[in-house]
Amino acid sequence: MSHLIALRETALSVDEAIDSVRRSSSGGIAVFLGTVRDHNDGQAVTVLEYEAYATMAEKELSAIADEIEREIPGVALAVLHRVGRLQVGDVAVVCAASSPHRDEAFRACRALIERTKARVPIWKREHGPAGSHWVGWTDARVSADKTAR
Repeated sequence: MSHLIALRETALSVDEAIDSVRRSSSGGIAVFLGTVRDHNDGQAVTVLEYEAYATMAEKELSAIADEIEREIPGVALAVLHRVGRLQVGDVAVVCAASSPHRDEAFRACRALIERTKARVPIWKREHGPAGSHWVGWTDARVSADKTAR
């Protein structure tokens, strides 16, 4: 199974992702672009920073692509993810999937982004007028108001 998997500190190329999944047997190519929006949970966002455990992230992205290719025969997949500092409007992730039929391309593309978000060690820090914080991270330390037992 061959697929394009990459973490990049530079702008992502939609054309590169599409070209990597294009096959003469493919009747459809589905593409998902994740972009930096100007708000989250009612708070303004001015900048996002992505950090990753690169070798582990690329290994998990490859494992996800392998799984989807086994589940949906005939698909070809690509996922490119940015790391570093991104501005509002920047493309943070590109997922592409091709297959002989459009339904499989859509399903594969959706599975690729959903599993990427759920399983890949890439962390997002939002910056805005109220300060910055890591998204989805909860401090595991015991708070001062709790007593030890």
